[in-house]
Amino acid sequence: MALNNELIAEIRLLSLFKLDSIQEGVKVHGNADPEMIAAAQRLFDKHIITQHDGGYLTDLGIELAEHVQKALIILQAH
Repeated sequence: MALNNELIAEIRLLSLFKLDSIQEGVKVHGNADPEMIAAAQRLFDKHIITQHDGGYLTDLGIELAEHVQKALIILQAH
């Protein structure tokens, strides 16, 4: 599977969530990067986040964000 700009933006957004507290969400403001606004909408449409502009992770979103963040840690290791 090749990564495209849409997937990269979704991964970037998922990497912003703090997994140690599911009560802390992310807000994508209207003046944010258009790619991040679109990524938030796509993640909402996929039932990964609770609001079209961020919000909280759903159960599926928590699992996905954990995998994304673990992959990033491994790939950034020296």
